[in-house]
Amino acid sequence: MKLSGQSIRTFIGSKHYTISRNFYKDLGFEEIIISENMSYFQIGKFGFYLQDAYVKDWIDNSMIFFEVDHLESTLEYIQSLKLTETYENVRLSKIVQNIWGDEFFLHDPSGILWHFGTFKEH
Repeated sequence: MKLSGQSIRTFIGSKHYTISRNFYKDLGFEEIIISENMSYFQIGKFGFYLQDAYVKDWIDNSMIFFEVDHLESTLEYIQSLKLTETYENVRLSKIVQNIWGDEFFLHDPSGILWHFGTFKEH
């Protein structure tokens, strides 16, 4: 038998759980409450678990890569949400071009670094 599966779901923490929950809902994720200190956030068939847990070293080193179909329109959509104005510590970059593909960055209110990107075809 070979290893196979349906999804990979990461667990991330939050400095202020309620603020982070609101941020991800505003970003467009659907929230499924698991318990009073954990929720699953999904878009379509993929997502992640958000925990009411803050460990600075863990948060500061957490990164998620979100591969999208249309990078420019994704950035425009996120800019239209005005998350950097609504939430403290949220930062949104411009598109960066790399050898392997293009990406932009979004820091959530706790400092989790999201990479939104596309890969170049070979």
